[in-house]
Amino acid sequence: MRPRLFTIAGGLAALALYAGILMTGAAVIRNRDSAAAPEFVLETPEAAIDEPVSEEPPAETEAAPPAPEPDTMPGKGSRVAVRPVEPGLFAQPEDGIAKPLERIAPRPPLSKTGEKEKPASAVFPRPVALAAGLVRSGETTLQLKDIEPEKAEKVCEANGKSWPCGMVARTAFRNFLRGRALVCDGADGSSQTLNARCSVGGQDVAEWLVGNGWATPLPGTALEPKAEAARGARLGFFGDDPRDLARAPLALDDPAASIAPEDAAPDL
Repeated sequence: MRPRLFTIAGGLAALALYAGILMTGAAVIRNRDSAAAPEFVLETPEAAIDEPVSEEPPAETEAAPPAPEPDTMPGKGSRVAVRPVEPGLFAQPEDGIAKPLERIAPRPPLSKTGEKEKPASAVFPRPVALAAGLVRSGETTLQLKDIEPEKAEKVCEANGKSWPCGMVARTAFRNFLRGRALVCDGADGSSQTLNARCSVGGQDVAEWLVGNGWATPLPGTALEPKAEAARGARLGFFGDDPRDLARAPLALDDPAASIAPEDAAPDL
């Protein structure tokens, strides 16, 4: 029993000693802070002595600059006259302020209007003649410009006989093309049906057809004189059936007669 009491008493004494040490340290810190802080002394200002108010009027200051006149406005070292703009009152500007208008030449156009752009050309390979003046290349159908479309079923009369001049014209047209590519102006190849001017090997196709009597030109075109020449020479539609075997045979003793021209109608 006695050892336990000694233990309790020793613990209480240690707690008391620890509390005393804490209180002593707090007092030392408090005294140090109070010694470091300066003492402020509040000074009370003396009451202001009322000065006697002077009844004399204040001294006159320099005169203010005059307001600008209504017809002028300040500028950088100069006075510029102002034009009145009141409704109903529009005066002419004074001399020397406004200058007369001067007419200048217009700027040149952005594009050259005098020169016509050349139409775009397209190449149509492996053309097939459907009729005289009507050609198909792939999915595109071409009708030659400046000539009337002819049908392959056209029938002509000559010497009291009828003959299928439309089919003969188509055959002659195919022999002329011989699968060569067509070069057509003004055709871009984007549409399926075109009306264009075409050439083969540098020769105008419509001109060849009209010149050999296998096409009729439209009125007012430059191909009409060639059509009249073909009519006078009885070529193509204006002549006899080229398949007629009763025609005069060629003279075999003439070397030039054995060579047929390139633009001659085929012997069907």
